Amino acid sequence: MTRRRRFVRRLLRWYARNHRTLPWRRTRDPYRILVSEVMLQQTQVSRVIPKYREFLRRYPSLEALAGAPVREVRETWYPLGYNIRPVRLRKIAQTVVRHHGGRLPDTREALLRLPGVGPYTAGAVLTFAHGKPSPILDTNVRRVLRRVFYGNRATPDRVLWSLAEALLPPGDGYNFNQALMDFGATVCTARTPHCPSCPVRALCLAYPTLARRAPR
Repeated sequence: MTRRRRFVRRLLRWYARNHRTLPWRRTRDPYRILVSEVMLQQTQVSRVIPKYREFLRRYPSLEALAGAPVREVRETWYPLGYNIRPVRLRKIAQTVVRHHGGRLPDTREALLRLPGVGPYTAGAVLTFAHGKPSPILDTNVRRVLRRVFYGNRATPDRVLWSLAEALLPPGDGYNFNQALMDFGATVCTARTPHCPSCPVRALCLAYPTLARRAPR
């Protein structure tokens, strides 16, 4: 079995036992997935959960968000910060209502044409809402892949995107991508990685260095 396949299998086994229970994992609605992904950009999960629920109560659909005054949307978003995000989210809603009949597109090309939607958000919507496995690369995923496969060396994003796509297991892209994000957020953390309990430490090229500063 190749090293990549071992990594995928061990990560999926870890996720089956340790996954986080999050409200946006209880839906496949593309709009709700989009809201969660935009909120999670540079914001901790614990801060996002209550605001996610409040935001969806206020704007339960793309149509509701598209028709809301921009100042009201910003006020509802507070205090998550990075206040350009709700403005962009509202603009996405208006574009989808105007040009896509109120339904988020289900192709990468069409999603990337929406205002403010980048490769990560497009991949998340495709995988988590539309069931079309697509690579994702956020801060946590980037760190995990770089450490495990490149020994924490500086690695271009184009290389990491290619690796993220190659690792996607057939028929289980949803769980694998969620596992990557959870693993980076809870085990392979930025400052204090939990190397002694890491299920992929035997495969990790950065482990010998990281283990010296990992919590015991």
